[in-house]
Amino acid sequence: MADQHPDPSGNTEAFRAFVHSPESATAEPPSRLPLIIGIAVAVVVVVALVGWLALG
Repeated sequence: MADQHPDPSGNTEAFRAFVHSPESATAEPPSRLPLIIGIAVAVVVVVALVGWLALG
């Protein structure tokens, strides 16, 4: 049975063009901002809990 939709990844020239594309070489590292915000929120919650227990 013949395949009606050939696999584009089977094309060596297209694969080489994908591998050597400048987009993949200049990928930016993921942002650390969500991690920093999460740690700050956790610290605020712990400080608030300790303060509530100390004053309560």
